[in-house]
Amino acid sequence: MLDYQKYIDILDDWIVNRDKTVVAAFIVMTLILSAGFGMTATDSGTSQFTDGVPAQEAFDEVNDNFEREPFGEGTGSTTLIQKDQNVLSKPAILNMLKAQNRLTQRESQDVVGTTSAAQAVAQTLDPDAETLPEQIDAVEAASQSEIKSAARTTLERQPAVAGLLSNDLNREEPSASAALTTVTHEVPGVSSSAGTEGTSPLTPIQQEADYIVSSVDGDISVFGSGIISAELSSVISDSLGLVVPAAVVLILFFLIIAYRDPFDLLIGLISLAMAIIWTFGFMGWAGIPFTQMLITVPPLLLAVGIDFGIHAVNRYREERVEGIEPTPAMRTATDQLLPAFFIVTGTTVLGFAANGTSQLGPIRDLGFVASVGILFTFLIFGIFLPALKHFTDQQRVRYDLPEFSTAPIGSEDSAVGKSLTVGVAIARRAPYVFFALVLVSTAALGAYGTGIDTRFTTEDFLPPEENPGYVEVLPEAVAPNEYTVTKQINYLEDNFESGESDTVTVYVEGSLQDGTALEEIHRANQDPPDSFVTTGGSADSTSILTVINRYERASPEFRQLVAQNDQNGNGVPDQNLPTIYNALYDSPYGDRAESYMTDDYTRTRIVYSVESDASQQEVTEDTRAVADEFRMEATATGSVVVLKAVSDVIAESAYISLGLAIVASAVFLLFAYWLLERRPGLGVANLIPILLTIAALAATMRYLDIPFNVLTGTTLSIGIGLGIDYSAHLVHRFSEEYRGDVGLLEALDISVRGTGGALAGSMVTTTSGTGVLVLAVVPILGQFGLLIALSVLYSFVASILVLPTSIVIWDRSRGTLGTLLSSRQSRSVN
Repeated sequence: MLDYQKYIDILDDWIVNRDKTVVAAFIVMTLILSAGFGMTATDSGTSQFTDGVPAQEAFDEVNDNFEREPFGEGTGSTTLIQKDQNVLSKPAILNMLKAQNRLTQRESQDVVGTTSAAQAVAQTLDPDAETLPEQIDAVEAASQSEIKSAARTTLERQPAVAGLLSNDLNREEPSASAALTTVTHEVPGVSSSAGTEGTSPLTPIQQEADYIVSSVDGDISVFGSGIISAELSSVISDSLGLVVPAAVVLILFFLIIAYRDPFDLLIGLISLAMAIIWTFGFMGWAGIPFTQMLITVPPLLLAVGIDFGIHAVNRYREERVEGIEPTPAMRTATDQLLPAFFIVTGTTVLGFAANGTSQLGPIRDLGFVASVGILFTFLIFGIFLPALKHFTDQQRVRYDLPEFSTAPIGSEDSAVGKSLTVGVAIARRAPYVFFALVLVSTAALGAYGTGIDTRFTTEDFLPPEENPGYVEVLPEAVAPNEYTVTKQINYLEDNFESGESDTVTVYVEGSLQDGTALEEIHRANQDPPDSFVTTGGSADSTSILTVINRYERASPEFRQLVAQNDQNGNGVPDQNLPTIYNALYDSPYGDRAESYMTDDYTRTRIVYSVESDASQQEVTEDTRAVADEFRMEATATGSVVVLKAVSDVIAESAYISLGLAIVASAVFLLFAYWLLERRPGLGVANLIPILLTIAALAATMRYLDIPFNVLTGTTLSIGIGLGIDYSAHLVHRFSEEYRGDVGLLEALDISVRGTGGALAGSMVTTTSGTGVLVLAVVPILGQFGLLIALSVLYSFVASILVLPTSIVIWDRSRGTLGTLLSSRQSRSVN
């Protein structure tokens, strides 16, 4: 057996003989790492998850090639949402035109163009009304019947206008309850991902636009990527403002109950604070930005730290109640706890580190930061806390300070201690029946849990449409901001056929000068799949064909050129395409053409509108089917396709990290128990309750309809790390007690009463501390907090109920194997 005891003896000497030096060294380290707090940046939104995803790389290539929008490079758009009994009535049209005009007149808005149904109706009334003031005059001069007639004519001549009106559009008696207006701004530095980043240059513009529009009569609101960006950023601070105070109150309450001593409570709180400071200070020094996902790290560190702290103090108290002095009591406690902390730390780090296999950077960062934090927690609670506890108790003896409570949790005569032996009783009476039931239950729960859905949307990171009721009673100082984005997104999806972000792109590469190139694009638009928005039986799309058709309407000469090169008379030129392109690019429509086709005529994009209520999977499959119809190389991309690709990566990462965590933990436990105890089979016994926990957690996710997303996708592998925490303490305590004349069941009973009591205190405190994440403004954080709290609860129950039976099965199988080997040896000798 490895003589690891000499290394523990070295640590013991430092802890009990140089406790002041140890405490001072840790305080200095805390001061150094705390300087990293000011270096920590903040990142939020969805773009952090799409880096490196092939679909996003294709989308980036599209944006790089076709950055030039109709109004030029460096533009961004704002959407105005108007609600009215009839947005095509004279008062509503005037309200919208006035809102557009006020935005255009404000220099800071940098408006370069606007598009609305109100404008289209006004220009039908007066084709010469080019400016917004002229359009306002035209509408004011018209009667309601003239406006109704103009609206009907507009809808007949300009089918695209219907896309700006809500689904309840009545074409015969023109009316609709809502309308969208697009306002385009000149914004240097804006990109297609604006609004999914932590900051957006459109944020101040759209916040000001909201103020400007509010001065106009009617119900008109502002929506756009800048507003989304602002809410994504503030939701982190709002969540922390709710979660941290609640966690502090709950943890403090249960730690008071667990420690029952102000000195021990203070030592535990100092150690927990140090673990958080070390971890986030390290993030600053390492240049790792703080994201929504890393909000979960403090509860995870608290979960392990609380467990370590209660175990350290509880084990020490077990010695002290026997009348042993502080120094030998602390030596005995650390002799047993440091190997257990090592096993727990190793398996927990492996559980977190398994997320390092993910293709998504934020998930890798979470795994890395959490792993480093657990190592810090091991050092602080394994060395610093015992040293500080020893120093404090020495001073108590020296100055005759009162001891408020020295009894460990779960002592033999306590109610907690008696209730913890249920698993031992089961193991004594029917171990094989119960073990078979555990295996069947694990398989059934695991099979049911394989049906977990996978989703990834921007809305995952946004607050709910309506804040929960408890927010209304909170003091203003801690109450979250008022959020509008989710409500607006839901309104757009419910009332419009296709929302602002409901588009996909087919990126085509090849020789677009071939005669059939434009015919291919035209053919792909015919008979579109179900998830695509249709106009007159064809897909609602924008492409180089759209620009050609627009220039045809504006130029008789170009219309004649197209007709001369249209062999089949379907309006699509199919010969002499370079001549068509050259004429188009030399026209005022050249900039618009470059937005859909490169000037070397080798790459083009077709943008399709898709149904807002279609699933990511349906849209992605349909877009890929359309892309497959092209003879040229065509790639399906766009925001919806990218989000579906990310959700696929999340599911893949979840299962890979889970499998890796299970295998790595099993190997580590086998090795650790062979190295420390020469009992590798205990590693297998240790793992059985964890497999049941993971299966139960997966089944719970499916039952509660909690999908795999960027946060919940990590819970299964993290659950292994946290779960082994509970079973490892019990197994190691058992291995220490199961020596000499102590029987198997007696050793289990002692272990469960002693260590089980500390586990109970840790479980209650940890589930409360992590469970408060359900108070976070972002639902995704609430789901994560609930699952982590459940994983801790399940792990505790499985350890107390299942682990004793697993150990009994291990011991009996070991005896059976020994008997078989002895029998074979006897026969071979004979």
